[in-house]
Amino acid sequence: MTAADTIFALSSGAPPAGVGVIRVSGPAARSALEALAGRVPEARRASLARLRGADGALLDEALVLWFPGPRTATGEDLAEFHCHGGRAVVAALEGALDSLRGLRRAEPGEFTRRAFANGRIDLAEAEGLADLLSAETELQRAAALANAGGALSRQVEGWRERVLVLSAEVEGVLDFSDEEDSADLPECFTWNIGALADELAEWLARPRSERLGEGFRVVLAGPPNAGKSTLFNALVESEAAITSPIAGTTRDVIERSVAIGGVPFTFVDTAGLREDSSDAIEAIGIERALGALARADAVLWLGPEGEGPDGAWEIAAQADREGFGTKPSARFTLSAVTGEGVAALKAALVEAARGALPKPGEAALNARQHTRLAEAEEALRAAKSLSDPLLVAEELRRARLAFDRLIGRATTEDMLDTLFGRFCIGK
Repeated sequence: MTAADTIFALSSGAPPAGVGVIRVSGPAARSALEALAGRVPEARRASLARLRGADGALLDEALVLWFPGPRTATGEDLAEFHCHGGRAVVAALEGALDSLRGLRRAEPGEFTRRAFANGRIDLAEAEGLADLLSAETELQRAAALANAGGALSRQVEGWRERVLVLSAEVEGVLDFSDEEDSADLPECFTWNIGALADELAEWLARPRSERLGEGFRVVLAGPPNAGKSTLFNALVESEAAITSPIAGTTRDVIERSVAIGGVPFTFVDTAGLREDSSDAIEAIGIERALGALARADAVLWLGPEGEGPDGAWEIAAQADREGFGTKPSARFTLSAVTGEGVAALKAALVEAARGALPKPGEAALNARQHTRLAEAEEALRAAKSLSDPLLVAEELRRARLAFDRLIGRATTEDMLDTLFGRFCIGK
């Protein structure tokens, strides 16, 4: 597999479909058009053509497009065949392309990898595109679209330019250090470094993009028969948990991921918490429930008032039951059986989640990006504390390198293999 290869793949949805789009990228893209369509249409204009195989047999009548490089999605010569989307048609065209000299089928993510290698997108944009392809909720889509559109990359470039200006000031001092009228760093130099480091710290404190994939974790907790599983089923709108009047029915942690109002959630049903269980299996479930509480973003406490974890939402559940006794400080009084109060609880959870997850359309850092940005902040803090211009210059160089690694100017093949392996064939 080399960059000199010409690759092709179906870039639209799997057939059957109304239209199938087969993309060809590389130095032989033009000759592929000539071979199948008999001509090369005007650049960037769709043209109707009769596509024929090597034996002259008609394969399909389709729209063809020609995009000469480097101003293309991949930075290479690019051709597209917009054919009928039946399985047989797509298979026939792919077979005809496969028989041409110099063409081969693309690997997963290879089109996007070529776009990165040819400078059409940077690493942060490629990661955003990968997240966009796997987005399942509106918040995930908006955050991924911001990164894929270059929001984070533009921010990083701005920070890098500011570090370059600071580095130039240090180099100016070093150049004159042996002369009698040697220059000193300007009074605002240290302040500027500190201001930039503070700005990076604000970004590092933001919710990470992984939170969008995991969702806002809501754990339902309380003693046996408190109505946890019934409420859990109402929240996820599914009979995911078994409900029964028998105490201890739920023996393990049950998780379900759902989206409410475009916000991703993971709801967790737990075993009833009690100290007098003689059942070994139930005891394991209780231990796992306590572990789930430690990882929760919000805990819905359905037990006696004041006995839940610190910060738990007091829920007065089972309002439909005879002899129901509410809680004086209950945040919500509800019945999962009749639906009373459930919609209000969901609305409050959505509001809480929106405050804890990345804001809609706001660029969010993933784990790798967070690590690189933390390296840059650490280097800037070190530079601020130093007085020797030579050492300051080295710390500023470290900050620039961290920014370069963040957007992919300096990276490794193994990391790229992992990233682009997330993409489907044809992307």
